[in-house]
Amino acid sequence: MKVFILWLIGVILWNFGYPSASPLEDVVVAVLLSIISAYLKKFVKN
Repeated sequence: MKVFILWLIGVILWNFGYPSASPLEDVVVAVLLSIISAYLKKFVKN
């Protein structure tokens, strides 16, 4: 659950911090956040 909350905060910060981002930028950031959250799941116990 901790990793999900961190991912959600990242998504919210991206969407409100860069509202004029192109769809391509949104996809790239979504993929990066997904990779980061998968990596964090190895180290953080839910």
